[in-house]
This record gives sequence, structure tokens and C-alpha cells, in this order.
Amino acid sequence: MVTHVPSEAHGDERGALLNFIEAQRGALRRSVIGLTEEQAASRPSASELSLSGLLKHVAETELAWLRMAQQQPNEKQRTQDTWADGFRLEEGESVPAVLAFWDGVAKETEELLRTVPSLDDTFPLPDAPWYPKDARVSMRWLGMHLVEEIARHAGHADIIRESLDGKGAFDLIALERA
Repeated sequence: MVTHVPSEAHGDERGALLNFIEAQRGALRRSVIGLTEEQAASRPSASELSLSGLLKHVAETELAWLRMAQQQPNEKQRTQDTWADGFRLEEGESVPAVLAFWDGVAKETEELLRTVPSLDDTFPLPDAPWYPKDARVSMRWLGMHLVEEIARHAGHADIIRESLDGKGAFDLIALERA
């Protein structure tokens, strides 16, 4: 781990979850520090992923889980035909705009996890071949899943950024603090 995740107040499970989610968001957000839009959109490795595409995908994925937990429609719902568009910036989109969008989603996620009556409260998963039939998950599960999901893509971003200019996580933390 290259950054210290602040300790929650004793017994503050919600705070701990939110701190770990934010730490992973920070790792992914730092991946684009000092890059042009073109660099952030480039694919310097064998993967088809780009840094800007990862930012967009993770922001939209967090929104999808948030709306699922709120049991509200997802205004950015992807279809089979638009799935790939969630991994690249389209005409008129920019890294700052994606980051601003993600900031709004992050605030909503924090609000939900801080105000839900209990982290044991559940919500249904949609019908999909990869979920058990009639499955429900808890708000606690949601928080842990967001840590997992964002961390997975932060790792992808580390490799992509190092492929671009050799800068690793420590370098990006230093740049962020400069």
C-alpha cells in the first residue's frame, strides 16, 4: 500500500468503508495527473484499456451500483450496443468532466452509506446469469464491493501509466502533493 488510509473512529464501520473506497478512488484519479487528453486516452499496453476510459468506466460502475442500492433507474445504463462506449471518452467528453461527474457520484455514495439505517439493509440484485436467482446484498457488501471494483481498475491504471511515462504510484503521490 502506498498511501495511508486514515483510521476510522473506533467502531465507525461506515467511516472505514468510505475511507477505503476513497483511497482507491484517489489511486485511480492520480493516474492521469500531468497527462494530456491524448495521453490519457492512449493504449500503450496490450490491453484495450486507457486511463480516461478506466475513469469513465469506474465512475459509471459506481453510479450503477449506487442506483441499484437506491432502487432507482440508472441514468447512464449501458446496453450491449453501448457497453464499449463506457470504456472510452466520446466526442465532447474530457477527463476533467469525467472526474467532476465521478465527484458527484462519490458524494451520493457517501451520503447513502452514512445515512442508510443499517449497513445490514439489503437491496435486490438484478436478474442476470452471473447473480444467484432472487439474490440480495447488504449495504456493507456494496461498500466492500466498491473497494474491490475500484482497486482492480486502479491496478490496471498503474500498469498503463507506467507504460506511458514510467511514473509509478509513489511518483504520482509526489506529483499530487507538489
